[in-house]
Amino acid sequence: MDKLRQKYLRLLNSVDYTYKRFLYAEIDWEDRFIVIKGQRGTGKTTLILQYIKSNFTNFEQTLYVSLDDIFFAGNTISDVADEFVKYDGKYLFIDEVHRYKNWAQEIKNIYDFNPELNLVVTGSSALDFYINIADLGRRASVYTLPELSLREYLNLVYSKNFQKYDIEDIINNHEQISLKINSEIKSLKMFRQYLIKGAYPFAIENENKFYEKLEAVIDTVIDSDIPSVENITYESRIKLKKLLTLLAGSSPFKVNISELSRKLETSRDVLIKYLHLLNKSGIIIFLSTDGIGHTIIRKPDKIYLSNPNLIYAISYNTNIGTLRETFFLSQVSYFKDIKYPASGDFLVDGKYTFEIGGKNKTQKQISGIKNSFLALDDIEYGHKNKIPLWLFGFLY
Repeated sequence: MDKLRQKYLRLLNSVDYTYKRFLYAEIDWEDRFIVIKGQRGTGKTTLILQYIKSNFTNFEQTLYVSLDDIFFAGNTISDVADEFVKYDGKYLFIDEVHRYKNWAQEIKNIYDFNPELNLVVTGSSALDFYINIADLGRRASVYTLPELSLREYLNLVYSKNFQKYDIEDIINNHEQISLKINSEIKSLKMFRQYLIKGAYPFAIENENKFYEKLEAVIDTVIDSDIPSVENITYESRIKLKKLLTLLAGSSPFKVNISELSRKLETSRDVLIKYLHLLNKSGIIIFLSTDGIGHTIIRKPDKIYLSNPNLIYAISYNTNIGTLRETFFLSQVSYFKDIKYPASGDFLVDGKYTFEIGGKNKTQKQISGIKNSFLALDDIEYGHKNKIPLWLFGFLY
């Protein structure tokens, strides 16, 4: 226990809390049981350490542990929690829970049998299933931390505080909003920079090592995180990486299970399993006429990587159309319901149809559709239903 505390305090001492992700202000930290899930590398660990450092002076009543620590190869989180509570511990922060066998049941028991204890738990995007089967959903307040938005990236780069806008603000007032933002930054330059390497907080730490770190994130998800929740072989992990390469090189990928099975040299059932694993891990997104989901339903479903940086990290064939659509989906889908419409690229909240393209894109695909808009790259300012694509990076 003393070694765990020493590791915790060293980590706490190193954390920078000058900039906090948007979710920090949205979490109700007074709740007794909080779950924060999200893709690896989005800043979940930093978020909870920032909260501790900003809100506690008596660190004796707090403890942070990561369940991928070798300590837990021979010790249980239940025993740690029990000893912590005996010595008047009040706030237990548990990181990387998906790396711990039977975590959901143990966390449930810790919560139920220690009513004086506050729990904050973080883990991968694949936690939903385990939260539901363990009946944690009615006990915990569950939050998702997505990748950095363009707005957050700009705030980090420039140490500014650009405000966020809802989608109705952008639709109705995009000319005024664009004028305000463009008076402070070169929007197109920064948008292109974000597409290449801006969706993860570590982009700011060392730009030259960004892809090295992002590739390490992908490897860890496939080699460690997915196997921790699903029993898969080494050969399957290699095929998962090959599958990602195929998806990243598409523009974007319209689901053709037979063709993809042939390229991957595997069966249809195994391929669908692979796609589900990547989807649950947060690396890819399924889009269909029924919306974003966790199942492949039918054509014309599309599959996207979860953000443009992954395309650059995985593929040598970066299609600009894919990058644009991936950006829009990644920024808008966090708050909004998105479906694949009969015409146009995206239907948002069953109301707004968007066609994504470059500055010369025409109205052809959305002609005659009510509440339809062009989200266009390579423009600083829009006019009427032509809206700068980069502006959708200010939703969160």
